Amino acid sequence: MDEDNRYEAVRSRDGRFDGAFFFAVGTTGIYCRPSCPAVTPKRRNVRFFPTAAAAQGAGFRACRRCRPDAVPGSAEWNVRADVVGRAVRLIADGVVDREGVAGLAARLGYSTRQVQRQLTGELGAGPVALARAQRAHTARVLLQTTGLPVTEIAFAAGFASVRQFNDTVRAVYAATPSELRAAAPRGGRAARRTATPTAGIPLRLAHRGPYRPGPVFDLLEREAVEGVEDVTGTPGARTYRRTLRLPYGTGITAVDEHPGTAHTGSGAHPGGWLDARIHLTDLRDLTTAVQRLRRLFDLDADPYAVDERLGADTRLAPLVAARPGLRSPGTADPDELAVRALVGRDGAARLVQRYGKTLDAPCGTLTHLFPEPAALAGAEPEGTLGALTTALADGTVRLDPGADREDAADALRTVPGLDARTIAGIRTRALGDPDVAPPGPALPESWRPWRSYALNHLRAAGELEYS
Repeated sequence: MDEDNRYEAVRSRDGRFDGAFFFAVGTTGIYCRPSCPAVTPKRRNVRFFPTAAAAQGAGFRACRRCRPDAVPGSAEWNVRADVVGRAVRLIADGVVDREGVAGLAARLGYSTRQVQRQLTGELGAGPVALARAQRAHTARVLLQTTGLPVTEIAFAAGFASVRQFNDTVRAVYAATPSELRAAAPRGGRAARRTATPTAGIPLRLAHRGPYRPGPVFDLLEREAVEGVEDVTGTPGARTYRRTLRLPYGTGITAVDEHPGTAHTGSGAHPGGWLDARIHLTDLRDLTTAVQRLRRLFDLDADPYAVDERLGADTRLAPLVAARPGLRSPGTADPDELAVRALVGRDGAARLVQRYGKTLDAPCGTLTHLFPEPAALAGAEPEGTLGALTTALADGTVRLDPGADREDAADALRTVPGLDARTIAGIRTRALGDPDVAPPGPALPESWRPWRSYALNHLRAAGELEYS
């Protein structure tokens, strides 16, 4: 889109572009999402930015009305397989906060200077600025949804000091942390009375466009591994829960099937959210836990782009019309997904009971963490399972958010006994590849680059079996 087209999207308050770009108003010093309900500013006063971090770096403050920092991430950076897309996914997972820019660069196989140059060139902000914007958003969520002391929130959000936290909040939101907390929406103030690390933090996981939760929850219920996951309730009102191994501790998450929705006066469908609650043993894991849930539920996808391409196909058109916004679920733990793709649900349950780590505080049927690859490699070193877990443990196979998809697929092909269909499943779910074609009849080129989504439409319609 050129700037004139972006301005037309702002003028029509088109929620389809929330997260794809941001606009700032020079006369007010504020930046917004395209669907902001405020009076449309004059074109000459508007500047456009590819990321919230770029707008913040230019000295603009987040709009208190449309909360642009809370929009879903741009689908482009989650689909792209180049170094910029990989870097953005790693930053979202908290790598810069934990390992610094040097750690990010090492994971990408580039120098820190190259990473800085490429991110700044395409996103208008370097890795530090992108991580800073993410920390500010996490801090706002904690301030407005929990009763935690400000000092605890500062370090939980990833800030190195309370002073850095205070300065960033003032710069991004033009308010002190206390003022930001007082300005919480009514629902946030009510939730804050009960939200604690042990009781869980209530969150809205935003998505753009329509979302079809039913097929996603069907898949999760069909695959749920006892001890690690459960799905309760009736279709349309189910809750998915699972345990998480995180960088600083462990977590238990719960996500509700029934989506919240938002609408604009223009009639565009800007999206909505899934209600979630996250219980953490260490609040520093909040950002990472949220991003892993977003990948699991494919919340950063662009359903408009997917549905437009697939809806133009004669075979898929009625399926897309019946299920607009159908997603391609990922995973909350790529290494776990790879093992489960190999051994199946029953085999995974056996591994959990034998080698899974028991939670210090089990929650109902959630009693264990899925065993780490190193533990499985040591316990069952033989066969394909041993070869796969050894490769995952020693880094021969990398499936983290910053992994190169082609390199990962090539490494998986070297694992003895791992067949092409299993590799395709791992690439789709663990690596979030939107364009995977499993072995079998050739799929139409017109379905590219969304073949993973096309296959999900066929499965949801009963025209293709789940493998």
